[in-house]
Amino acid sequence: MADLNMTPLCQEHQRMKALMAPFGGWQMPIQYAGIIAEHKWCREQAALFDICHMGEFLFRGDTQGSGLEEVFTFSVNSIPVGRSRYGFLLNEHGGIIDDLIVFRLADDRVMIVVNAATIANDYAVIKGRLRGGGLENISTTTGKLDLQGPLSREVLVKAFGPAIGQLPYFKFSNMTILGVEAIVSRTGYTGELGYEIFLPAAKVLELWQLLLADERVKPAGLGARDVLRLEVGYSLYGSDIDETTTPLEAGLGAFVNFDKEFIGKAALLKQRQEGVSRLKVAFRANSRRSPRHHYEICCEGASVGSVTSGVFSPMLGCGVGMGYVKPHLGVLGAPLTIRHENVSMEATVVELPFYRGGSLRV
Repeated sequence: MADLNMTPLCQEHQRMKALMAPFGGWQMPIQYAGIIAEHKWCREQAALFDICHMGEFLFRGDTQGSGLEEVFTFSVNSIPVGRSRYGFLLNEHGGIIDDLIVFRLADDRVMIVVNAATIANDYAVIKGRLRGGGLENISTTTGKLDLQGPLSREVLVKAFGPAIGQLPYFKFSNMTILGVEAIVSRTGYTGELGYEIFLPAAKVLELWQLLLADERVKPAGLGARDVLRLEVGYSLYGSDIDETTTPLEAGLGAFVNFDKEFIGKAALLKQRQEGVSRLKVAFRANSRRSPRHHYEICCEGASVGSVTSGVFSPMLGCGVGMGYVKPHLGVLGAPLTIRHENVSMEATVVELPFYRGGSLRV
């Protein structure tokens, strides 16, 4: 406990009697009313998440001449101002150091949003690859709240005006909220219509309380967030992807631009030519049992891989999960057996997302 980082809302979560637990080096709320109830609220109304543990870096300078363009698997130069892009920071072997989003604030300024557990390493890696420009770690002074759910647009329009309602998917706007500069981005991690709000950490509590004053909004913890993201097939860093996996193995090659230079490109080109030795697949269980991280994946009695993420899906009424298997099993309809000690469940390889009824692009 003493070694864990705390978000600006930690005391507020405790006051609200949230179940707290360590996550990525932070003390975070796992649930308030319950994971299933919070999941349902996000799918039907608007759920508020404390995401202040995420990291933010601010880059200033020439994105091309500084070498920033070569740092990620996507082109920073081609991101229009006011837009953001998802992709990867790779090592020389093509392994995923982190998955992240870059926001183009201006021609010579970008914000890089990274995962909580990788903040220090990401900063060191990115800074070490730059030939110019300035990189600043603004994580401790930046707060982040996510409002997600089909009613999130209505809630924010009521609170801050109609401009928010005009934001398309993966576009953001600089605006004044509670008297301070903020970034409101139409992005999220739930598969629902939603927004991520970045503002000074000192203002997070005020914004949290303001949004929760709306009866359509309730708080949700990381437990519900994990179920929500897995139902739509989003990968979790540290579980589904890490430095030992490549985007090609993870089925995320769409976020790699091979028309540009980036660290790890040579390794990925070689892997693309030779073929991957394992492949991430999605599977649906034939029961309500939850497949869990590290459960064994078997086929015809032989072990062929392991589960990286798994939950009971309230929207589908069964267990769903992802894991890595031998490539020949990455075929839709392939039968699998998920095992752990006395637990055994039959499953089938399916296409992502598991759940397709979200309001993400409404």
